[in-house]
Amino acid sequence: MTHDAHKLVARKSLLVRSLPEQHVEHVLSHALWRSYDRGETLFLQEENAHAIHVVLDGWVKLYRVSPTGAEAVVSVFTKGESFGEAVALHNLPYPVSAEAVSPCEVMHIPANVLISLMRKDPEIGISILAATFSHLHGLVSQLEQLKAQTGAQRVAEFLLTLCQGEAGGCEVTLPYDKMLIAGRLGMKPESLSRAFSRLKTAGVRVSRNHAEIADIEALREYAETDRADSWHKG
Repeated sequence: MTHDAHKLVARKSLLVRSLPEQHVEHVLSHALWRSYDRGETLFLQEENAHAIHVVLDGWVKLYRVSPTGAEAVVSVFTKGESFGEAVALHNLPYPVSAEAVSPCEVMHIPANVLISLMRKDPEIGISILAATFSHLHGLVSQLEQLKAQTGAQRVAEFLLTLCQGEAGGCEVTLPYDKMLIAGRLGMKPESLSRAFSRLKTAGVRVSRNHAEIADIEALREYAETDRADSWHKG
């Protein structure tokens, strides 16, 4: 992507488009623009946060490592999504680590740039709250999925987010490895494999990192209808 294309994506992100227009160019002009290879670390848990991050292309995962060394995926962000607002503005340590799970482009906005603007224009604070609320809403939705949906329904919802259209058939590329998809959806890898098998009845065929969806509307209906009992959850 060219720098102009990066700026266009950044302007469409929730965080930047929430900013008062008169401050947008100032923020973008002070941002740092970086490319990351798959597996490259953006920051580590417990490092001090000095910037807010906006994904311009690709996928980034946030994860925590327990004292036993186990990794728990907290969230995965893609094009136009931001993260790190709360800790950066309070100069707190990151509670998670961030890693590129595909080649990606990320814009880093220094926290002191936003803090300086907030002192001049309180409207900036409302913009930050909008992005933070979006994260909270996303976490609540994840929790709702874990409690109310079967594993196959969660996978169906995930595949629907990758579809470009609203109807008909399509083929999507799984954006990262299946182990991470399982962690993102609160499942074990073997449960993910069983979920893919169950989705055959909804017209989904998975081969390596591709999923062929026969009918998007049928898959959406499957995701929204409680067809399986608790025996199949996972």
